[in-house]
This record gives sequence, C-alpha cells and structure tokens, in this order.
Amino acid sequence: MASTRTSHSALDLAMQERGWILFEDDPALHRWIRGTLPAARRTLDNPAYRQWWRHDDTWFVGVNALGNGPDGAVPGGLPFTGQALSYLARTNAFRDLPLDRAQVSVCFPGYPARSAAESDASHRYRRQHDAAHIDGMLRHGPDRRRYLGEHHAYILGIPMVAFPAGAAPFVVWEGSHRIAREFFHRLLADRESGAWQALDLTDSYHELRRDIFRRCPRREIHALPGQCYLVHRMALHGMAPWQAHAKAGPDGRMVCYFRPEIPDPLTWLNLP
Repeated sequence: MASTRTSHSALDLAMQERGWILFEDDPALHRWIRGTLPAARRTLDNPAYRQWWRHDDTWFVGVNALGNGPDGAVPGGLPFTGQALSYLARTNAFRDLPLDRAQVSVCFPGYPARSAAESDASHRYRRQHDAAHIDGMLRHGPDRRRYLGEHHAYILGIPMVAFPAGAAPFVVWEGSHRIAREFFHRLLADRESGAWQALDLTDSYHELRRDIFRRCPRREIHALPGQCYLVHRMALHGMAPWQAHAKAGPDGRMVCYFRPEIPDPLTWLNLP
C-alpha cells in the first residue's frame, strides 16, 4: 500500500505504477472534517438534492452537493489543507486549480438495491463489476451512448466518518490509468480538442473496460477519518456492494470527493 510515510519520489512511483496513493493520518484533515461534517450531513436532508437518492435510497450520490468554496471551506468551516494538497501542488497544472464543490457520497446497508429504472444488464454490472467507470465518460440519450464530457484533474476521497471495510468500499483497478491513457491518446491526440465531446466512444470504451478487467488487479480501498486517497484521473474505479456483515453508524459510509476539472482538455490528455 502506497502511503505518505514514504518519500515523494516513492509516491510518484506508486501513482505511476498503481494509479492511487493513500495519505496517512493528517491532523489538518481531522480539523477540516470537524468543521465540515455538519454541512455534509445536512445535504442528505436538503429537498433540492432529492434527485441524488438512488437505488431505493441505499446511495446518496451527492455530486457537488457540499457548499464549499474554491478553498474547500464551507461557511463556518476551515479551508482544505494538508498532505494531499501539498503533494498535488508539486504539479503545475494542479497548484492553483480551485477545488470544486465536493461530492458527498453516502451509502447504506443494502447497496445496491435494485432501482425501478435500472435495466437487468446495468444492475448486474453494478453488482458484478462495481459500476466501474472512468470519470468524464458521460452517458447521453435513450441509448446511453458514451462521450467524453468532462476533464477531471484527479479524484481525492476523504472519509468523513468511520465505517468497516465491507461498507461499499471504493474500488480501483491498479494500472488501469496507463491503459486508459494510451486509449485516449490513440483516439484523441490527432483531433481538435473542441471536437472530442462529439465523438461517440461507446464501443471502444466498453472494450477498454473489458481489457482492464482482464489485465489489472482489482483493489478495494478502505480508509479512516484523517486519511485520504488520491486516484489518477484516468483510473477505472467504482464502488463495491455493501457486504451483509458490515455494520456502520447512522451516517453510513460517508466520503467526500474533490474532482476539480482541468480547463484545458489537452492538459488533461497529456499529463502523466
């Protein structure tokens, strides 16, 4: 497991090879959580976010639901600081990149319950393959075709409460970012970036996922409050089903995710 108890060069190597890093217990992160947790809890009761309850209310998706500013602070809370942000600041493209409004992802026992609007194939994929996806590959239209619509810089997962390892853990396919980067370069490098979003990548993307499942080890990531994990922007990742033996508190499995977008698509494509 890659953690911040090692040097930056070792962390860089872990990110290059595995596509994720675990940052160990950070006092700055504990302080941020204490100031932010009440606001995160309130998002679940906000009528404006009712659409984020999915799978028979076993998952609150909560995309951009946290009302933080570009420094990560909610009203009355603290700016987001600590080891992870210091590590990210070593990359020019990330140094001055404002944080987005965090996703507040909350799971409960029974996830993923069958949704009335979900097809058999979709539900089976969610249960068997953790709904694995690459951020930015958006579905459009009744046929759910896939297009590259967003260019996220990274995924930074921050557990807000303690929960057991079997409580719908984050899943990443180690090394998948390298395969995906080759895939996107092959399809996009010779095209104008303004035309990327109109390119139907559905069939190629599905084959990419199958290739990654064959070639890359699946890793479940479990972290505690005060820890956080950084995942490469092109890594295939998902969320495992809640295991029957896993017992959590009333907050369930609550994780906040920062996923800021890179303004320049070419930078997104060409970064390591």
